[in-house]
Amino acid sequence: MSELHWTLPAEADTVALGRRLAAVLAKGGVLYLQGDLGVGKTTLSRGLIQALGHTGAVKSPTYTLVEPYELPCGRLYHFDLYRLNDPEELELIGIRDYFAPAAICVVEWPDKGGDAIPEPDLILELEKAGTGRSATLIPNTQLGMLMAKNLA
Repeated sequence: MSELHWTLPAEADTVALGRRLAAVLAKGGVLYLQGDLGVGKTTLSRGLIQALGHTGAVKSPTYTLVEPYELPCGRLYHFDLYRLNDPEELELIGIRDYFAPAAICVVEWPDKGGDAIPEPDLILELEKAGTGRSATLIPNTQLGMLMAKNLA
């Protein structure tokens, strides 16, 4: 399966894409969110996390590195590695324990994690496009290909 592309003219469209991704990630998987500051990574995460049953606020874990959520479908971990100085810091928080097979792991700024984080099933690249955004989804594993097929 090849890449999938979306145009996201408004914030509501970014949230809606997050909701669609929730449906394919509900049983577990690793999603990398890539893009510059302000392209909607946390907004998309909010749509995903709320679609899976979280009713409270969804904040960016920029300072805590990870925000855990207990959801009806299981555990979701939202990582924001923007302020990470060294991937070795992830070992101090027990990073490998978060990536259990049934867990959903959403990782913003994954390039900062180096080899300390596992390969993603899906990579979502967000970019500014005029006054809105564009999104490209890249399946990266067999599971990711199945997920992308269910989104197409």
